Amino acid sequence: MPTASLPSPVDGLWRLGPVRLHGYALCVVIGVVALLWLTERRYRAMGGRPWLIVDMATVAVPAALIGARLYLVITDYQAFFGRGRDWVNIWGISGSGLGLPGAVACGAVAAWIWCRREGVTFGPVLAAAAPGLAIGQAIALLGDWFSQGLYGRPSTWPWAIAISPSHRLPGYQNFSTFQPVFGYEAIWDVVVALALIRLTKSLSLTGGRAIALCVALYAGGHFATATLQLISAHQRSGVRLEQMATIAVIVGAACYLYATRAKRGPESLLVGLPRRALGAPGGGAPGGGAPGGGAPGGIRTHT
Repeated sequence: MPTASLPSPVDGLWRLGPVRLHGYALCVVIGVVALLWLTERRYRAMGGRPWLIVDMATVAVPAALIGARLYLVITDYQAFFGRGRDWVNIWGISGSGLGLPGAVACGAVAAWIWCRREGVTFGPVLAAAAPGLAIGQAIALLGDWFSQGLYGRPSTWPWAIAISPSHRLPGYQNFSTFQPVFGYEAIWDVVVALALIRLTKSLSLTGGRAIALCVALYAGGHFATATLQLISAHQRSGVRLEQMATIAVIVGAACYLYATRAKRGPESLLVGLPRRALGAPGGGAPGGGAPGGGAPGGIRTHT
């Protein structure tokens, strides 16, 4: 038994009268709120219309949650289909299970459609959202502290996580503390967010390139932490499929980054409005004003 370890909740469920509050779902909600707050803040710093991100979220967030869940169901289908499994569980997120690649894919499609209808350029929205996606995922991963579903091999390190007997895999009942794989991945995602904030500004990344870099870095970290995860025999095929999907995501993002290596931001905030009208480098605002002053959506800097 280690001299010190991180405890886990006995039950990741709180009952407030007739309402049941799941710790995992609460972390997902907080992660979404953090994503929207940071994205809104960054988009306003670019000169974007206030509350545009919040308006868009009414369409993009539900689509992202559906895509995140479908990604998990596809890559870990054995947990939902087959003997002794209830496929109805594919609709629940109280225990665990959301995938960032699926969230980005479906959320981006919904956001793109919304932007097209509103006459808003999609690129700056993506640039503003990229760090927030990583931060939101980091917070959502803390939900695995409540569900006790993402841990590694037995460990006696001071930061090892205590896992209750009901959540331990067969063959590991005599061990009480394990590596907190969810914590490793959450820390990596925070590093990714900080790097994106820095690189989006210093490298003048377009929105598409910022999102591609976000997904590639996240997938790389996820692939590394997945090798540490302790899994049962029936999960192995699902993990192999997820690893293949992760590699495909990394390769696809890398190809996109290479193909668009000549593109530079910042991008116009409104469809059909030239970059120089938005205070882009080398161009002034309409009417002879200073860049960013007087032009709708004048770009200043990323935060």
